[in-house]
Amino acid sequence: MTRQPPTDPRIRSLIDLARRQQLSRRTLLAGAGAGATALALTACQSGPRPKPTPAADRSDGDPTVRWANWAAYIDEDDDGNYPTLQAFTEATGISVDYQVAVDDNNTYYGKVKDQLALGQDIGADTVCLTDWMIARWIRFGYAQELDHANIPNLANLNPALRDPDFDPGRTYSVPWQGGFGGICWNKEAIPGGITRVSDLWDPSLKGRVGVLSEMRDTMGCIMQDLGTDIAGDWGDDEFTAAIDVFREQVDRGQVRNIKGNAYLEDLKSGDTLAAICWSGDITVINAEAGDKWEFALPVGGGTLWNDNFLVPVGSPRKSNAERLIDFYYQPEIAAEVAAWVNYITPVEGAKEAAMAIDPELAENQLIFPNADTLEQAHVFRGLTAREEQKYQTQFQSILLGV
Repeated sequence: MTRQPPTDPRIRSLIDLARRQQLSRRTLLAGAGAGATALALTACQSGPRPKPTPAADRSDGDPTVRWANWAAYIDEDDDGNYPTLQAFTEATGISVDYQVAVDDNNTYYGKVKDQLALGQDIGADTVCLTDWMIARWIRFGYAQELDHANIPNLANLNPALRDPDFDPGRTYSVPWQGGFGGICWNKEAIPGGITRVSDLWDPSLKGRVGVLSEMRDTMGCIMQDLGTDIAGDWGDDEFTAAIDVFREQVDRGQVRNIKGNAYLEDLKSGDTLAAICWSGDITVINAEAGDKWEFALPVGGGTLWNDNFLVPVGSPRKSNAERLIDFYYQPEIAAEVAAWVNYITPVEGAKEAAMAIDPELAENQLIFPNADTLEQAHVFRGLTAREEQKYQTQFQSILLGV
């Protein structure tokens, strides 16, 4: 059945803007991030901890909301404006302070963990972080329980994402975007391309390889290259085999940098020619810098993850944050964002809405992956507190040596 074009003039204007700009993307990445390599914090602490008390909600008297997010993760026009946020403000009267504040899950957590533990306002009313970090915030009592009555469009959430083990029933979190961890390369410098993670260790690329500071993506890709199903039953032996490979490549100078979103600057400057990377980022820098890079899910498998909204325990504007989340669960709005960021949207109906922007967009496997594409990527299994601390410490010890 053909989906009829939306009649809401605000949504129509967004679609028209996307057509005019031919899905152009922001130049923010040119200045984003000054390097994300830093000491990550361990995932557990000994003994029980008291959970902080959520802040009182004063949204009714304060029509603002502060949103902390990653770079290149929302639609932006050529003038540096965020069209969908402007539409949200026009529709609700709530102004948005949009903060490009997250470069890496651990480094962001390190900045705010002490305030969270005290139940204080961290300067953001909603934050988008990855599944495993969301699980930590929920476990420690750092996220406020959401009122689903304020998020009626949550009915559009993909059924596969409605009941994760870290947040049954989506009591505290709601997906923002998902994506793949895989490999990329400079097509001019490596015209033959690469197909698997071990190709990054070719001597011809010595000192020109980048990897992510997100342990689950870098180690997940390496583990799968060694034949481990990261979603399955594995333990210390499999992780140790992969960390040994990683340590060897760092020690011998094969790996140049280990970074969060700032890894894109190394690709654009030519400091690195190939990397373990995130899927949507490569589309963004290709749009900005001339279609020089290729992304692929490697032989052996890539990683699959979601970033999620949550409301920090100290936020005094929970209702405003819930209205923001609800706005982005309209299929037409979700499609507009997907057209720009090129990550997997969690919103049912967005694929049909994307047809109004660009029919090819609706067939993009990085945004609307089919079953065959999804079979090539896996979710890093949940870790116990002991595993989280041990594996992250091993990974960080290598990261800090770079």
